Amino acid sequence: VQLQASGGGLVQAGGSLRLSCAASVRTSTRYFMGWFRQAPGKERDFVAHISWSGRTLVYADSVKGRFTISRDNAKNTVYLQMNSLKPEDTAVYYCAAGNPGDYSNYKLYDYWGQGTQVTVSS
Repeated sequence: VQLQASGGGLVQAGGSLRLSCAASVRTSTRYFMGWFRQAPGKERDFVAHISWSGRTLVYADSVKGRFTISRDNAKNTVYLQMNSLKPEDTAVYYCAAGNPGDYSNYKLYDYWGQGTQVTVSS
């Protein structure tokens, strides 16, 4: 499985971005999908997770109410809509696929995209 993340960029605080993660194969009936982020010098942090069906959504407390994860299984694509962005959201964002027992543990995901940079200016 190859994952291609896109949609990052530079935005002012309060702005919005939508990240996309396109998979090379059908992921709808096989994999849970997650978004993580990593700022310079920091650990890779969990951002959001979506189940196979899209019915179960989980968010980190730091993004709850501002970010929305979704998936379009017909397009093998997962999205992360990011609103009300803050400077502390600045990081490289990664999408991941797998069947982790703990959705927030990045070490349990099998496949990763290359990352897309999100920079939020104050």
